Amino acid sequence: MSAGAPQQALLEVRNLTVRFGDAVVVDDVSFSVAAGEKFALVGESGSGKTVSSLAVLQLNQDARYEGSILFDGVDILQKTERQMQQVRGNDVAMIFQEPMTALNPLFTIGNQIAEVLMRHEGINARQAARRTVELLEKTGIPEPARRALSYPHELSGGQRQRAMIAMALACKPKLLIADEPTTALDVTIQVQILELLNQLQREENMAVLIISHDLSLVRHFADRVGVMEKGKLVEAAPTAQLFAQPQEPYTRKLLQSRPQRNAAEVAADAAVVLQARQLRCTYQIKQGWFSKRQFHAVDGVDLQLRRGETLGIVGESGSGKSTLGMALLRLSGARVAGEIRFDGDAITGRSSRDLRPMRSRMQVVFQDPFASLSPRRTVEQIVGEGLALHHPELSPEQQRRTIVDALAEVGLPAASLERYPHEFSGGQRQRIAIARALVLQPELLLLDEPTSALDVTVQQQVLQLLSELQRRHGMAYVFITHDLAVVHAMAHQVMVMKDGKVVESGDAASVLQRPQHDYTRRLVAAASYAEDLH
Repeated sequence: MSAGAPQQALLEVRNLTVRFGDAVVVDDVSFSVAAGEKFALVGESGSGKTVSSLAVLQLNQDARYEGSILFDGVDILQKTERQMQQVRGNDVAMIFQEPMTALNPLFTIGNQIAEVLMRHEGINARQAARRTVELLEKTGIPEPARRALSYPHELSGGQRQRAMIAMALACKPKLLIADEPTTALDVTIQVQILELLNQLQREENMAVLIISHDLSLVRHFADRVGVMEKGKLVEAAPTAQLFAQPQEPYTRKLLQSRPQRNAAEVAADAAVVLQARQLRCTYQIKQGWFSKRQFHAVDGVDLQLRRGETLGIVGESGSGKSTLGMALLRLSGARVAGEIRFDGDAITGRSSRDLRPMRSRMQVVFQDPFASLSPRRTVEQIVGEGLALHHPELSPEQQRRTIVDALAEVGLPAASLERYPHEFSGGQRQRIAIARALVLQPELLLLDEPTSALDVTVQQQVLQLLSELQRRHGMAYVFITHDLAVVHAMAHQVMVMKDGKVVESGDAASVLQRPQHDYTRRLVAAASYAEDLH
């Protein structure tokens, strides 16, 4: 299907097919981007949107291309590698999803931007250094001269993404390709990056091809949208038209995949499972050779969680929410003070040996299922590991039957037992991680950003699964996230954290619809779905 050719197309992709061996990943795709236009390609993981964008710069390794990609009327696919080196960064620049993998950790930010300028612009090191500081200042990085001397790990996620944008804009490209530029960022930082891209696009009259699975982001940014499914472009239209009148079933499914409120009522007499009073988590940070200073990652937190209830903990990166979650389960590396009670028993001062019998009753599901599941172990070994540790009295047959039952509860067949994590999709891997926790029948489940790495449709499936499991087993959830839409869907109570402190807490509907603290109001305003909460 063609996305339509706007007048004076800067980029025109015609009948593009991309093959890796015998596999067709992009199938007969056509779309165009005009000078100064913002065009978005959306779709789930594996839909072919990123492969299509990388084809514009011939960056897909071991790929075979069919069709044509015209840039300024010249077919990119006919250019040699040497000729493409002049196109990349000069005429067409790219911002990648994860700047930490795109930036060289051994060189300063300034050196990496200056290298682009010296290579493409032919200017000397002094001129490149001056221009680098100007670019960093233009992208809103504070103290740009000092930050130019910083290494990537010394910058925040938002600052690294701004540095990537500065590098991409160094040679004033005609087309900027942005591949999921805000996925790993907090909601407030996402808004800042989008506003920055909008501003720079207007100032430079630059065309932007943005790749995303975040439909709310696309709605606020793009002029036109193309929807990809299984390697094909199934629908394309001006943004307002596509959101108001989607023509294809797949597009309608994507638009309907925002998290829906699905929290069960908590019984009035539900017992308290978890309680914390004046909880403080402190790290010792070295300063020079002989001195240290204390850093309070969590400072004076009180909370109470009942059986069958979900507590949503929200805040930006560095707010202390994950440290708090780990501390509640006594898994934090910080020094913990205050009181934590689990099922009425004080656990703050207990040794690891004393806590072991309780571990089966409190479990964790992490953000990235691919990183948290051993690639060398089968599903049966992964899910059964806790059983072997906490219930050695079970026979191999009983353990296997229990594992199969846990997999069935999360919607996975018994045939999954002998397979490995890499053989499953992202959503299926997260189901395996949930089954690993569920097999021990815990009373408390800590969920640390469990849906942030998932597509919108898969995210909705996982949230529905978690709601059903909570209704069935009466588990209490501590749900850590920076996504307010997920909190709105799942949480009964909400705590908003900033700089290690709770700035606001209460009933989820009240906090999200009538926030009292300025910081909470900023979070809600920054969330692209804010209008749905009011």
